[in-house]
Amino acid sequence: MKGVLSLVMVTLLAALTGGALKTLWEIRLFIDHPVEVVLRQVIVNTLMLLALVEVFKTAVTYFREGRVKVTFIVDTILVVMLTEVISQWFKGGDWQPLTVLVGILLVLSVVRIVAVRWSPTLTTGLHDTVRVDF
Repeated sequence: MKGVLSLVMVTLLAALTGGALKTLWEIRLFIDHPVEVVLRQVIVNTLMLLALVEVFKTAVTYFREGRVKVTFIVDTILVVMLTEVISQWFKGGDWQPLTVLVGILLVLSVVRIVAVRWSPTLTTGLHDTVRVDF
C-alpha cells in the first residue's frame, strides 16, 4: 500500500509542477487578451494548485503518522469549493448554483472551526485524526 501511496505522491508532485508551469505560461496571454480574463484564469489555476498542496499535505501526514487529520481533509475540500465558487462567479449567469456552493462553503467552514475548537487533542491528548488502516 505504501508503494501505491508513494506513486500518488510522485503524481501529485508532477501535477504541482505542471500546474505551476501552466500558470506561468498563461501570463503570456496578457499580450493577446484583456487583463481581467487572464487574471481570472490565473486565480482559478492558483486555487487548484493550493488544493493539490492540501492533498499532498494529507498524504505526507498519513506517511508520517499513519493517520489522516480531519482538518487537512476539510481544508482540501474548502479550497476546491472556493475555486468552484470563484469559477461560478466569474462565469456569471444563474445565481442558484452560486448560492448552493456558498452554502456548502459556509457549512464546511463551520465544520473546520468545530474540528479545531473541539479537537480531541485539547481534551484527551489525542489528535484530530481518522485512523486509516489497509
